[in-house]
Amino acid sequence: EARHQQREREREREGKSAERPRQARMTALATRMSANKVGGSRRAAGRAKTVLPQAPGLRARRAGTYRQDVSANASVFVVNTPGGGHAVIGFHLAKQLAEQNHDVTIMVPGDESSDKMKKEPFSRFDELTSLGVKTVWGSTSDCAACASGKYDVVVDNNGKDLDTCQPVIDWAVGQGASQFLYVSSAGIYKPSVTPPHVEGDAVKESASHVSVENYLKGASIAESIFRPQYITGDANNKDCEEWFFDRIARGRPVPIPGDGMSITNVAQVEDMAKMIGLAVENESAHGGLFNCVGDRGVTLNGLVQLAAAAAGVDDVEIINYDPEEVGVEGKKAFPFRYTYHFFSEPRAAVAKLGMTYERSLGDALKERWAAYKASGRADKDMPFEIDDKIIESVSSKVMA
Repeated sequence: EARHQQREREREREGKSAERPRQARMTALATRMSANKVGGSRRAAGRAKTVLPQAPGLRARRAGTYRQDVSANASVFVVNTPGGGHAVIGFHLAKQLAEQNHDVTIMVPGDESSDKMKKEPFSRFDELTSLGVKTVWGSTSDCAACASGKYDVVVDNNGKDLDTCQPVIDWAVGQGASQFLYVSSAGIYKPSVTPPHVEGDAVKESASHVSVENYLKGASIAESIFRPQYITGDANNKDCEEWFFDRIARGRPVPIPGDGMSITNVAQVEDMAKMIGLAVENESAHGGLFNCVGDRGVTLNGLVQLAAAAAGVDDVEIINYDPEEVGVEGKKAFPFRYTYHFFSEPRAAVAKLGMTYERSLGDALKERWAAYKASGRADKDMPFEIDDKIIESVSSKVMA
């Protein structure tokens, strides 16, 4: 009996010993849960103070124009290239940010009296000033000279090399900006046997944009990098769909090098500006690399067919040819890369920024066709010497 009582007392002591660690774990867990609840409440309160550009807050106002339900937000300084296709990106970005109540300044390197400023999008800067955008001209080597006050976000939609971009980056850091957005290029990707190009794919290290990207990654500022490809849209001053419309409008065959099945990506500029705008004051964009492109690829022959459909043409003749056999330089005969599949996908923007697309490329081209006709370009005399050489060469081989 005495031994039985002793064993019972030992079991009781063992149970209490086992219970103490368990109670300690439960107490610690309860403490962490309480702390997390308080911390979560504080974080939620902190988030409530700042309205970040998120996709769910977007609503389409009219075709290609997007607006967010936000109060006054960031002070944004956009350096916009004075020439080339990227100029239209900065134009639409400034417009969209102003419509979202951001305080926007757009700076164009060069002189306001330059002949370049007589072309779109610069000739339409009154559309920006009417929204409260400040338009200034100056030098990337001294942004401070044309800046006014402190900027939260700086966007470089101009520089292609470090000599041009480093002064802008250094100025942005020095004046206390919290975010830097750089518009690079998808052209720096190496050709791939496993398309499409996605963020993180190998790039041509010799490309000047790469040196800018690398320098920016090491700067003391939250950076985001955007790599656009081909652009279509309102106020573009570089031919894209116009090359196809020029031939379709005149009932001419459209010569496409190769077999026409190479895939490319043509993005609507409104979407490109929207994507960059989603990164403004958005921590999800910090350190991000984003292919600033459309959500679908298109074959080169398919691009002809979409352009013809936009123009209301049911039957368009496509001539596929080998530039070497014909004796023409491919780059001069055709404005797109055609020797491989050159197209990227916007996977990072969809995942991190909540990027969405509202309109198909075919519908966008219908709008571009209407603008093309309204411009009078369809009625102008144009030379087609290279086209004629291609058509003659291909026709003679067929007859032979």
